[in-house]
Amino acid sequence: MTSFSIQSFGCRVNQAEAFAWANTLQSHGLVYRPEPLGGDIVLVNTCTLTSRADRDVRNFLNKLARANPDARVVVTGCYSERVRDDLFNRQQVWKVFANAEKEDLPARILEGLDSGERAQIRPFRSRALVKIQDGCDFRCSFCIIPDVRGKSRSLPREKILAQVREYVRQGYKEIVLTGIHLCSYGKDRPKKDTLVGLLHDLEGIKGLGRVRLSSLDPRFLDQDLCDCIAGSPVVCPHFHISLQHGSDDVLRLMRRKISVADYRRKLDDIYRRIPGVSLGADIIVGFPGETKKDFESLCDFLDRSPLSYVHVFSYSPRPGTPAAVWEQVGENIKKERAARLRALSKKKNLDFRHKLLGSVWDGIVIKQKNGFFQILTSNYVSVRVPSCSAGERGRVSVKITGISGNTTTGHVVA
Repeated sequence: MTSFSIQSFGCRVNQAEAFAWANTLQSHGLVYRPEPLGGDIVLVNTCTLTSRADRDVRNFLNKLARANPDARVVVTGCYSERVRDDLFNRQQVWKVFANAEKEDLPARILEGLDSGERAQIRPFRSRALVKIQDGCDFRCSFCIIPDVRGKSRSLPREKILAQVREYVRQGYKEIVLTGIHLCSYGKDRPKKDTLVGLLHDLEGIKGLGRVRLSSLDPRFLDQDLCDCIAGSPVVCPHFHISLQHGSDDVLRLMRRKISVADYRRKLDDIYRRIPGVSLGADIIVGFPGETKKDFESLCDFLDRSPLSYVHVFSYSPRPGTPAAVWEQVGENIKKERAARLRALSKKKNLDFRHKLLGSVWDGIVIKQKNGFFQILTSNYVSVRVPSCSAGERGRVSVKITGISGNTTTGHVVA
């Protein structure tokens, strides 16, 4: 039987798309191979958010050509939107799909293939990812995504609910809702289709364990949404916020249309209302025009904030965006500033985890490796436990008993 593997780069939306493809292809008799280089067909879902993302895609395609020269390669995603013609010059590339064609990708791959009978579906991930929205209507001065993903589009609510019910039936205890701009969900739909309404509907699905929101824009964290996530019995106490910076001057250059004071107020409100909540953020360092004063303001903001971790990105010019032609910050300065922010993030995360010592949290079994089980708590802490009776995807309660550097240890409780 024909086998397939998937390599997904970049955002959670790409991961959710890959998750759905894996489910569909297996349901039509193809065999899923977890090793991304190992399938007869290799699907590559690409990213172009940064120059490093572009480089990672090219390096993977080169490695694939050496390791599995007979594979038929299917390329899609944001990088392929920009370099479609170049991809067809690669000997292995069998098909290239635009982002707009992703929904039809499994059917197009299955055309003319000899597939077997449907077997038991092998889990693609320990948590199910569901895309509820795509595209973006905003034009931040650094971002290429609106050009390669298009305008914001929300999936119909009933389609989302049906997909979640199916994943619950398959045994998934956590559903991760993803979108390019998650807070825009429903803006292009009838009034009853809102993110708040969708979350309330999900609460009524029998057997659903918990729901995690992948990323939120603080500009659109209104009171209704804050009230909903703070009071929901299923929404995880973990929120990743697309902050981008902590200087009002840099935010204006980025065209973010929000103040640092608004950031701080919204973060503090969530932190105060949800015990043990984990708050993460994306930060761009070395943006054109970022002065030493701006950077120090950013460091001060992050240090005083209730954030438990930060994802740091050194600014990377994207051709076609306004910021790409502005005077750039030196690479050595970017590197130094990024290193300082990552050290600050590491310290804040260590402090956050120390506050959790002795507490018990709901968790999902992610994997077993080297004699230990990895449990992901609802507030996004990876806990290593020595034994666990539940298998991968199982839902357990875990007590946090030890913190050592980047490692958190504990044990499963009844």
